[in-house]
Amino acid sequence: MSDMNVNQVLAQMRAMSIEAGSKPQAGDTSGDFAAMLKQSIDAVNNTQQTASGLAKSFEMGQSDVSLAEVMIASQKASVSFQAMLQVRNKLVDAYKDVMGMSM
Repeated sequence: MSDMNVNQVLAQMRAMSIEAGSKPQAGDTSGDFAAMLKQSIDAVNNTQQTASGLAKSFEMGQSDVSLAEVMIASQKASVSFQAMLQVRNKLVDAYKDVMGMSM
């Protein structure tokens, strides 16, 4: 990997790090849990579709897509899906706890 490519990858990683650390976009502030959950699921879906599109473009040999971009997008999609899965597991556990409570 040339010095130019390393610097480009590092710049992309820094930009993604800043993006990941930024505050979430101001959306529905009413506190509607269902809307917030749907927004999160849509964001994960968009991340996965972006990663899939980049991978397909790279496989087709398009020169504007680098392997580093594909791998970063793929890992980002994987991490976001795993986080969503853990949230789902916690919600199921909470539901089971509430249903197990005696009135």
